[in-house]
Amino acid sequence: MTAHTPTDTLKSKNTIPIWLSILLIGLGIAAIAVPLVSTIVAETWIAFILISAGAAKITYAFRTREQSGFLWKVVIGVLYVATGIMLIVNPLSGIITLTLLLGSFLLTEGIFEIILAFRIRPEPNWLSVLINGIVTVALGGIVVFQWPGDSPWLLGTAVGASVISTGVSRLMLALNVSANQTATDSNVSSSPSA
Repeated sequence: MTAHTPTDTLKSKNTIPIWLSILLIGLGIAAIAVPLVSTIVAETWIAFILISAGAAKITYAFRTREQSGFLWKVVIGVLYVATGIMLIVNPLSGIITLTLLLGSFLLTEGIFEIILAFRIRPEPNWLSVLINGIVTVALGGIVVFQWPGDSPWLLGTAVGASVISTGVSRLMLALNVSANQTATDSNVSSSPSA
């Protein structure tokens, strides 16, 4: 039987963010390698989410029909389902719309990443978050300015590049936490016990 010290448990928990960062980088590379496939997967995923959410809203409306707003709850649920079905039936128009939404999202996410970078500025690897924010803003700008002509491949490529950038910045932060924890552990183990 092996005895685990609290330090061993802490070290194993610290590797989880590193592995998740590597997974993000791998998924981003896969999305860029086959951008049309990743575009269709993203569009289909959103369609099924909308259909599921719409079904849940309709079910909720009928379960709470004695409350006010029953008709509006049903209408909103039907709108969700109809939008999801439209994305599945006519994926090209869905891809064009989602590409514009993605461009707007990337611009917004990039701005928030830049703000986050300046808020964690004392951290040693804050610059990686800043670079991620700048890359994300640039990707959002590229998507918006190339829309709608390059939508079929651009959506998957932009998502892949954004996921890689996020994975790298999170890996840098995770490695910083891991290095700090290792330094703290070595300081604790080397200090003389009273």
